[in-house]
Amino acid sequence: MGEPSAKIETSQGGVLLVTGASRGIGAATARLAARSGWQVAVNYTANSLAADEVVRAIRSSGGTAIAVQADVADEAQVMAMFRSIDAKLGPLTGLVNNAGVVDVSARLDEMSVTRWRRMFDINVIGSMLCAREAVRRMSTRHGGSGGAIVNVSSGASRLGSPAQYVDYASTKGAIDTFTLGLAKEVAAERIRVNAVRPGLIDTEIHASGGLPNRVNELRSEVPMQRAGSADEVAQAIVWLLSSAASYTTMSLLDVTGGR
Repeated sequence: MGEPSAKIETSQGGVLLVTGASRGIGAATARLAARSGWQVAVNYTANSLAADEVVRAIRSSGGTAIAVQADVADEAQVMAMFRSIDAKLGPLTGLVNNAGVVDVSARLDEMSVTRWRRMFDINVIGSMLCAREAVRRMSTRHGGSGGAIVNVSSGASRLGSPAQYVDYASTKGAIDTFTLGLAKEVAAERIRVNAVRPGLIDTEIHASGGLPNRVNELRSEVPMQRAGSADEVAQAIVWLLSSAASYTTMSLLDVTGGR
């Protein structure tokens, strides 16, 4: 027989940072996490009105939230954001690395180095920067009490997104590897690190990549024959943050409808 099972607790809470939380999956995650007892820092890069609306929605439902501006690709801005969260909410115990960008649909031989650098700076280095600062606060090695990190990857890391977004898919492949390595690195320091890999989700990101009809065009390729919603991805993220997932780390959870 194996070791006795630990008692499973489903309560949760603490201080949570969700990057890119002014819209889409990030906003849905911030709202759901607040309803589950988290105090939420809603990060945004430029759209303060959208971030403020997420904060208002959380507060109107009795939750605690603040908006925090930072471009996650800028180290100085990330450091300032974390200091602001420390001062206004207290020690961080949860991080959702959701901020990310795509670009217009293109083949590799049509892409510029400028595009690649922007995408890797935001999608990969931005996530690593935020995770570094989170570990400095959560790790028992640094005097913290532990915590959970959830990286938002993509089903594109498996599919490759040929002739559309191979650079985006490559950044998400990097996030998968980063998740696995960091999970092992900090597991003994009471930090769990997991990733969700959304599939075809009905959010604004498709329009920002120049394909506003992408959801309708690809839904037939999904075994469940529909797109997912931001709320469905948020459910997976908030579960991974919670103590209900207390023995789950180094996992890559697909939320793709079978695609």
